[in-house]
Amino acid sequence: MDFLWFILIGAAAGWLAGQLIRGSGFGVIGDIIIGVLGAMLGGWLFRQLGISISSNLFPRLFTALVG
Repeated sequence: MDFLWFILIGAAAGWLAGQLIRGSGFGVIGDIIIGVLGAMLGGWLFRQLGISISSNLFPRLFTALVG
């Protein structure tokens, strides 16, 4: 079930990133890929900075969007 949430949050974060950067999304697969990579990068970056993120939906989405 965690994998499904990871994919859904990745898709939402990828879509949001596409809206902020390009003004449109990258397509469903592109949004998922961008969001998942952003989530991994954001998680690594926040760990390096010593920032702890709770396991709720919005902090995870914010982490993926920052990444």
